[in-house]
Amino acid sequence: MSSKLWTKDFVLITLSNFFLFVSFQMLLPTLPIYAQSLGGGEIVAGLIIGIFTISALVSRVYSGSIIDLKGRKGVLFIGIGIFIVSAFLYNFAVSIVLLLILRIVHGLGWGAATTASGTVAADLIPPARRGEGLGYFGMANTLAMAFAPALGLLIIQQHNFSYLFIASTLLAIMALIMVQGLKFKPIPKKLQNSRSAIFEKSSFRTSGVLFFLTFIYGGIVSFVALYAAILGIENVGLFFTIFAAFVLIARPVGGRIVDRKGTDVVVIPGLAITTLGVVVLGLAQNFNILILSAALIGLGVGATQPSLQALTITLAPVDRRGAATATYFSSFDLGIGLGAICLGILSTFVGYANMYLISSIAGVTGLLLYCLLLYGDKGGGIVYKQH
Repeated sequence: MSSKLWTKDFVLITLSNFFLFVSFQMLLPTLPIYAQSLGGGEIVAGLIIGIFTISALVSRVYSGSIIDLKGRKGVLFIGIGIFIVSAFLYNFAVSIVLLLILRIVHGLGWGAATTASGTVAADLIPPARRGEGLGYFGMANTLAMAFAPALGLLIIQQHNFSYLFIASTLLAIMALIMVQGLKFKPIPKKLQNSRSAIFEKSSFRTSGVLFFLTFIYGGIVSFVALYAAILGIENVGLFFTIFAAFVLIARPVGGRIVDRKGTDVVVIPGLAITTLGVVVLGLAQNFNILILSAALIGLGVGATQPSLQALTITLAPVDRRGAATATYFSSFDLGIGLGAICLGILSTFVGYANMYLISSIAGVTGLLLYCLLLYGDKGGGIVYKQH
């Protein structure tokens, strides 16, 4: 396989991923506010994120094996199509019940589309540059994260929610346009009529670590805007921008280190920094401390998440990449979903500050799990240049 990374197809799938994530990230901090405008409280705000991610998890469970057996194209196109329709129909969600139903449908499209796009990217990246390539592919998500949440908040401040939902729809359409010219990896005929396990067992260890990382993140994306409002801090959109800027710094640097040194030297510090960041967030009393926490969490997440993804792909058999990607991102979704729901319930008893301090336990747990299951010759210390 050629060592060239920036092929036309890799650029197209990365651009598609970027537009889809902008559409998605615009809704993350704004839909809980929309739910509140419909009469929902903190638990409903958590459900808005939680139900979506659990729905995406269910979608990934089945789309991963379909991708391996039937190909990437159909799952990618159908997933983005469902995403487009759902984003538009938010205009008509005039009750909490309708909003939650739409979140379920939207999550199904999101799970299928992102599992397929991640698998396509893994197909296109040369194995010796896997950490670097997935770092760059993930930078599309990070760039979206840098401005899309703030843009979503700005739209509802300057206009209304209908403008937000139409903008999200148009961006998802752009994602679909980008993949029209892709050349997809063919599926061997011997696999097309076979059956495949929906989960890839080689991915369980990395997915377990990822779960605890994203459990923390679920509480951040769901409640940091509401937490800042209680603290009297304005311009909370800058939290997401700073978070994303540090993810952007960490991703390509961490990817190159992983390709040369293995994941241990990136993931262990990354998890430790993320844990420290959420503790700082729980202790924040002013804007400067809030921004410091964003920088620490961004640096930690940016180093850890793509490194675990690269290790997931490397440990999986080539013909099980779809299932491996689905298993990995199912854990991503489950962490965010349960984090949003459980931490939302917890916040009603202890408040947001203590909620964040308690959530740091998840970071410590993820770090211990990595050291126990993946450290050294168990996976994280091996350099995979020969794969």
